[in-house]
Amino acid sequence: MSEYKEYLGLGVAGNFALHLAQAGELEDFKDVITEDEAAPKGIFPFYLPCEVTAKSERPRTMLSIYPLSSDRLQLPKEDVNVQAEPEVALLCELTYEKDKLVYIAPQYFGAYNDASIRISGAQKISDKKNWGENSKGLAAELLPLDVFEKDATMDSYSICSFLRREDKLHAYGEDVELKGYSYFHEKLLEWILKQINTQEDFGPLEDVKSYIKVCNNPTNLLISIGATRYTPYGENTFLQSGDEVLVVVYNHNRYEFSEIEATLQSREYNKAAMSVLAQKVL
Repeated sequence: MSEYKEYLGLGVAGNFALHLAQAGELEDFKDVITEDEAAPKGIFPFYLPCEVTAKSERPRTMLSIYPLSSDRLQLPKEDVNVQAEPEVALLCELTYEKDKLVYIAPQYFGAYNDASIRISGAQKISDKKNWGENSKGLAAELLPLDVFEKDATMDSYSICSFLRREDKLHAYGEDVELKGYSYFHEKLLEWILKQINTQEDFGPLEDVKSYIKVCNNPTNLLISIGATRYTPYGENTFLQSGDEVLVVVYNHNRYEFSEIEATLQSREYNKAAMSVLAQKVL
């Protein structure tokens, strides 16, 4: 999967109720003040489509390593815990005026795995997000998006996820409608635009706009819009070699949840109105 090497890679933190608590990350954001209680906590980079030098501590040089894969997830060399993070990703076109980002236009959406290292005391969110090649997951088949508005395409979709371990499927993330995101539609886009242009280097957050400038204002963006809640199994289970992570974004007006599970049992991953990410853990 090399077609997104020119895309800026960003993620939204804290856009689904209770996820940060489940992930043990609430303490990281204790000093981050948001506009309202439901607002996401911030934006983090996971991939910068340009060469990052080591002249300063930030951004980390690791962020210039392309991490996306549609079929494998490589665990870190270090002995650390890693969890899958089932999310929805948007592929967007970006418009600038005099080096300032002024417009974000989503074009496609699909299943995404924002796999994360679970360590305490990390300085920045990005320190836990990119540890090299094949450390992130994006479905090979994405879904076209006409408009990102209320009562449009994405309102008919849900997301669920499973872990296949020793050939047995375990529900990993809750089955939830995409409308369950705290910020969604135009409200989310407006927040992302403002956050990119104003977010400062503070606590776990970084000055993303300066990174964008270093990369000469990329015109394409891949942004994951927030991890959903875990099931009890997912919350307490870390990934190990031999697992298979499965994230599904599907039209809930067309498919029942039981049909999704049956589809994964039979390994039929290419169906209409469905975006499936299946990653073998190495």
